[in-house]
Amino acid sequence: MKLSQPVLPVTQPVSLRLRLLESQSVATTLRLLRNGKGAFGAAILLVFVIMAAVGPQLAPYDPIELHLEDQLAPPSAQYWFGADELGRDILSRILYGAGISLQAGLLAVVLAAVVGVATGVLAGYMGGWFDGLIMRIWDTLLAFPAIFLAIGIVSILGPGQLNAVLAVAVINMPTFARLVRATTLSVRNKDFVLAARATGASDRRIMFRTILPNCMAALMVQIAIAVPTAILIEATLAYLGLGSQPPEPSWGNMLQSAQGYLYQAPTYGIFPGLAITLMVIGMNYLADGLQDAIDPRRQRARAKMS
Repeated sequence: MKLSQPVLPVTQPVSLRLRLLESQSVATTLRLLRNGKGAFGAAILLVFVIMAAVGPQLAPYDPIELHLEDQLAPPSAQYWFGADELGRDILSRILYGAGISLQAGLLAVVLAAVVGVATGVLAGYMGGWFDGLIMRIWDTLLAFPAIFLAIGIVSILGPGQLNAVLAVAVINMPTFARLVRATTLSVRNKDFVLAARATGASDRRIMFRTILPNCMAALMVQIAIAVPTAILIEATLAYLGLGSQPPEPSWGNMLQSAQGYLYQAPTYGIFPGLAITLMVIGMNYLADGLQDAIDPRRQRARAKMS
């Protein structure tokens, strides 16, 4: 994936660089909102963010409150999405689950980005044996299918949401490291990096203040791609009983519980499954629109092909 990103020379004044970044951010946001897929993905994401932020206040019931007399109740004025096998309101549990899924996905991706970016820029800048050692470690992790690697990590650490988040973070680290390393290798011998080195800038400053800003465009797209994958894997781990544990209102837990009651209450599994599907589709559309917004040449090339 090749993204156009203006090089920000270290010799520019800080205020000028900030204004340039701000203007680029505004222009990218406008292009994103004009893009059909990007606007749709941003709208879906906004809905789920609002659900996560104010869902607990909007939920008609406590997500673990039992109403045993209403077990597997169908959708009605009292329970809009119906009730589960213990009489808990499915709508309330879905509203609470939005926050759990978003927090798990974002936390896992942020942790993966921090470790992956740090190791990637170090490996690309230093090169030699250090580069070989770091990349062979990440290549080893990439050799395993993501979901099996996540299951193996959680099996070692033990079930729980935090351990599931750590497992999802680990399987995403190699992707961020390889992305940043590739960008670092392509710019480390450019004139603006050589100029920074000639002025006496430390290696740390060159890596994180001169080279790293040129990786931000690709990083933003990769984060947008990784978040829905992280949410889906976290839900899968919860479904398998390795993620968040009952009675926590996780969407994966709800799907696992609904499996045994699909004939008695089909809506029990439909609504949490639909929530996961909409979030993943929306985030993928947002990532696709963000790619077009950051690199308009990609959208023009696609238009010519069609």
